Amino acid sequence: MRAIACEAPGRLALVSRPQPSPGAGEVLVRIRRVGICGTDFHIFEGKHPFLDYPRIMGHELSGTVAMAPAGSRLSEGQPVYIVPYLSCGHCSACRKGLTNCCRNIAVLGVHRDGGMAEFVAVPEANVVPTGDISLDDAAMIEFLAIGAHGVRRGRIDASDAVLVVGAGPIGMGAIIFAKARGSHVTVMDSRPDRLGFTTEKLDADEAVVAAEDAERRLSDITGRDFFDVVIDATGNAAAMQRGFGFVGHGGRYVLVSVVRDAISFSDPEFHKRETTLLASRNAQPEDFAEVVRQMIAGNVPTRALNTHRGPIEETPSLLPSWMRPESGVIKAILEV
Repeated sequence: MRAIACEAPGRLALVSRPQPSPGAGEVLVRIRRVGICGTDFHIFEGKHPFLDYPRIMGHELSGTVAMAPAGSRLSEGQPVYIVPYLSCGHCSACRKGLTNCCRNIAVLGVHRDGGMAEFVAVPEANVVPTGDISLDDAAMIEFLAIGAHGVRRGRIDASDAVLVVGAGPIGMGAIIFAKARGSHVTVMDSRPDRLGFTTEKLDADEAVVAAEDAERRLSDITGRDFFDVVIDATGNAAAMQRGFGFVGHGGRYVLVSVVRDAISFSDPEFHKRETTLLASRNAQPEDFAEVVRQMIAGNVPTRALNTHRGPIEETPSLLPSWMRPESGVIKAILEV
């Protein structure tokens, strides 16, 4: 089968690999769409902390069932999306239902080869029928589920003033699902074009450029109270540390970002606010289901989000070009 391998940082190649044979309880999926994620960019750049090369990337996946085990709830040809987090099912986190932070987790396209290929074999539990969702939209469920999970971790409701820092795709997911809960949402980013998209297409209430006067602007917006919930989706250690100062008294700070660096904060400020600090890792099945519900309800502007697309065989030239800010990529999808 054809696949795209990241052979080393900065080097992608169209390669031929054996078609996988599904093991016991596994489904063979014919991949049709692959969403390109910031994780893929980080792998290409050599910045991902949990990866060995070479690696077939791709974890935002939709396709059709090519082969299912006997007695399966799935049938050949059925459109599906893939939950790319392969959990062990028996560690302490899995026993609590926290499969997203399984001690032995393997993420497709990161810890093991993913779906930037014609076929992938995965456990049946990780394969979900798309129902009325198109294959294009289904390939965007995973990144949106990460935003939905961050919103759920922050226990956001309509009474909350929310700040989302970082208007990339994950931050946009957080905006969408915070707005779906009725919250007043302010967005901060260094790119005016991304901020404009969040107000025009995602109904963000306020947009603030991440400049030196940002703290004053955020203070003015909230009447000096700052925010009930701050969600960081920047992937930048300095921004993550700065975000502690934007959390109001009694507020919650959700770090969706993950970086290699140590993160520090002022302990007196943290305590006087009685800040709640929350990590948000990956997503859980109920977050995927929430994305589908909101898509069906018309609350996710998928056509606006999917700005770029191309055939899988052109990935070695397309992916580096999509990384450039001037390309205007929000979500790019490969067709297989």
